[in-house]
Amino acid sequence: MSNSALGFLLAFVTALMWGVLPVVLKLLLVTTDAYTITAVRFLFSALFVLFSVLIAKDMPKLRQGSRFIWCLLFISTIFLLANYITNVEALAYISPATVQLVLQLAPFILLLGGVFLYKETFSRIQLIGAIMLFGGLGLFFNQRIPIILSSSQESIEGVVLVVFSAVAWASYALAQKRLLVSFTSRQLTLVIYVLGGLLLIPFSQFLSLANLSEWQWVALIFCCFNTVIGYGAFTRAMHIWDTSKVSAVISIAPIFTYLSNKLAIYIAPDVYFDAEMDTLAYIGAIFVIIGAMVASMGKRTSRTPK
Repeated sequence: MSNSALGFLLAFVTALMWGVLPVVLKLLLVTTDAYTITAVRFLFSALFVLFSVLIAKDMPKLRQGSRFIWCLLFISTIFLLANYITNVEALAYISPATVQLVLQLAPFILLLGGVFLYKETFSRIQLIGAIMLFGGLGLFFNQRIPIILSSSQESIEGVVLVVFSAVAWASYALAQKRLLVSFTSRQLTLVIYVLGGLLLIPFSQFLSLANLSEWQWVALIFCCFNTVIGYGAFTRAMHIWDTSKVSAVISIAPIFTYLSNKLAIYIAPDVYFDAEMDTLAYIGAIFVIIGAMVASMGKRTSRTPK
């Protein structure tokens, strides 16, 4: 399989995993908190990747990176933790579909970062995509913001958290592109999971896990495997494919969120709710997804700084 085909497949798997994830996470928030959920996901993923690294005899070594690289790795871990935690906390304020839609800012920020940091080109069609993205967000929130402000189920705080989450994720992804010069994707994910998990332990309430129902345990296990599969696929895709093309494919994640949230409402209407949207909001959502994809398209060249 060519790098282009494999890169597309990995990015598509990432979009699917990240699209379904917010819906599953919302079920866990009924009983436990964002810090505990994230700590469990990181520690589980660390053990899973450690097993893989030991088999491959590919343990990361201190001499693989300079002091700058190790500092950058620590900072990128903080960014990823911020993304995980704020993304989960936002689900307590707004619907999963709204969370995932606002997160489409992240691929666009990643695109801009690729232009300024890695000297990737920005074409006219990408400018059109950017206009569609922000125009779509304007249409979407033109109707949604007043409803959120007056809603007993949603709050504007959730939107602010997701915007912050998008910035944090894009910052992590841009740092990761540089880190992959010094580490393999497997080594990088291992270090980030171990470091992130250890940093979260003091803030976590692991005793709350004893109160999870059977379905919530299934949800937690799914989230753990989702972390391994989703971020493993994303890291590998970033390693073998252009940043722009990866961000274009993962822009379809809101479609999977919308479909899975519809199913979740049918199964557990007491936990999930459908975002109140009119025709303009739906049109805006479609423009956001298409705009994010178009903004990430085009013929691109990049240079990774040494």
